[in-house]
Amino acid sequence: MSDNAAYDVDLLVIGAGSGGVRCARIAAGHGARVAIIEARHWGGTCVNLGCVPKKLMVQASEYPDYVADSHGFGWDTQPGHHDWKMLIAAKDREIERLNGIYVSMLEKNGVRLITGFARFEDAHTVVTEPTPLSPDAKPERITAARIVIASGSTPTKLDIEGVDLAITSDEVFHLAEMPRRVCIVGSGYIGVEFAGIFAGLGAEVDLVYRQPLPLRGFDEDLRSALHTAIDQRGVRQHVKASPTSIRRNGDAFVVTLDSGVEIEADCVMLATGRHPKTSGLALEKAGVRLDDGGRIAVDAASQTSTPDIYAIGDVTNRINLTPVAIAEGHILADYLFAGHEREWAFDTTPKAVFFTPPLASVGLTEDEAAERGPADIYVSSFRPMRHTLSGRERRTLMKLVVDQASQKVVGAHMLGEDAPELMQGLAIAVTAGLRKADFDRTIGIHPTSGEEFVTMRSRTRVAGA
Repeated sequence: MSDNAAYDVDLLVIGAGSGGVRCARIAAGHGARVAIIEARHWGGTCVNLGCVPKKLMVQASEYPDYVADSHGFGWDTQPGHHDWKMLIAAKDREIERLNGIYVSMLEKNGVRLITGFARFEDAHTVVTEPTPLSPDAKPERITAARIVIASGSTPTKLDIEGVDLAITSDEVFHLAEMPRRVCIVGSGYIGVEFAGIFAGLGAEVDLVYRQPLPLRGFDEDLRSALHTAIDQRGVRQHVKASPTSIRRNGDAFVVTLDSGVEIEADCVMLATGRHPKTSGLALEKAGVRLDDGGRIAVDAASQTSTPDIYAIGDVTNRINLTPVAIAEGHILADYLFAGHEREWAFDTTPKAVFFTPPLASVGLTEDEAAERGPADIYVSSFRPMRHTLSGRERRTLMKLVVDQASQKVVGAHMLGEDAPELMQGLAIAVTAGLRKADFDRTIGIHPTSGEEFVTMRSRTRVAGA
C-alpha cells in the first residue's frame, strides 16, 4: 500500500528502540513503505544500555547469596572468585545476538534500515549524517508522508563541580574493571538497581539521594520496606543529601555532600534521571513543539503540534517504560495504516525494580487511592520459607489497595522474591477490575508466597476516610 507516491516512504521512524522498531514492523506488515533511522544501537537503550543487560547483571550479583543460603540446607558450597571481564563479555555476546534479532525482524518485514544522525529539513523531509560508529555511512535525504519520532531519552547529569569525573548508566555496562568502592547518586530505578548489583558483587556501596526514602512515586509502605532491604544489603544510605562536588584523590574520587560528609570511591555513578533526546533533530524546522519540560508535546493519538509527525516512547516523557513504548508504537501503526487501534490499559501499567529482593507494583498507591475516597488497605509482612532455613534476615511485604465503595482491587504492591513475576499476573486482575471478593474466593497454591495475596482477610486500616 502506498500512502502517497510523491514521497520516498509512507512512514519514516527516527529511532530504532523498542517503540520505534515495533511501530516500523507493524506498519510494514500493514503494507506501508517504511524506513527507520538509528544513530547508535539497534534495539535502543533497553536492549543495549538498560533493562536487558541490567537484569543480567542483577542475576550475576545474586549468586553469592545462593551460595551463602545453601549452607542452611546442608550444602558445603564455598564462595568463588567473580570474573568481571567474563561477565561483561558474556553480556556483550547476548546484546549482539539481540541486536541481530532486531535487525532481522525489520529486514524480514521489508523495512529499510538507515544508520546515521537524523535532522529535520522540513515537516516531510529528514536528512542523515554519519555517526562515529558508522563514519562511512553516506548522508541521505528521505521524504516521508508521515514521520514518527522515537529517539528515546538520555541520562541527566547534575550541574556540580567535577561532574565529568562521574559515569552514568550509558558507561556502567562497559567498565573495564569491577570497582571496589562505588558511590551512586540517585534513588530511582537505576540507582537502586545498581546499588544492589555492585553490593552483590562485593563492592562497598554508598547510595546518596535527596528524599527521605528511595523510589519517589512508589507506595510509601513499599518505599519503607525497600529502605530496610537496602540496609540489609550492606549499602550505606545517605538520605536527604545531595553532592556538591566531585574531585580526584590519586586514583580515587571524593564526593562531597551538602552535609559536609565526604565519600571516597573508585567509581562515581550518577543515576539522577533522564531527559528526552531531542538535541540535534532540528525540530523547529518541522514546527514540532516542546513543552516546558523539554519533551515533545503530543495529543492522545501521539500526534505532535505538526500534522503527520508523531512521537512515542521516552521522548514524550509519559510513562517511560519499554512495554509502554512498544504499545504506543503498535497502536500508532494500527491507527495510521490499518484504520483501527489495539486497546492497552496504560492506567494499570505494572512496574518492577530489580533490587535484591525485587519489588513490583500495579495500580494506585495508598495515597493515590485515598485522594479518590475511602480505601481498604490490606498489608502482610512475613519471612519467606527459604529464609527460615537460610537464616538470612529478609522479609516479604505484600499490599492490596481496595476501593471501599466498589470493593475493586485498585492497587497491588510487593517487595520480595519473584515479585515481578507475581505482579504480572496481578496486573491482569487489577486491569480487569476484580473485586476483593474475587481474590478471597480464589484458592491459593500452597506453600507459596503468592497465596498470601488471596488469603489476606483482615483489613489493616482504612485510608482516606
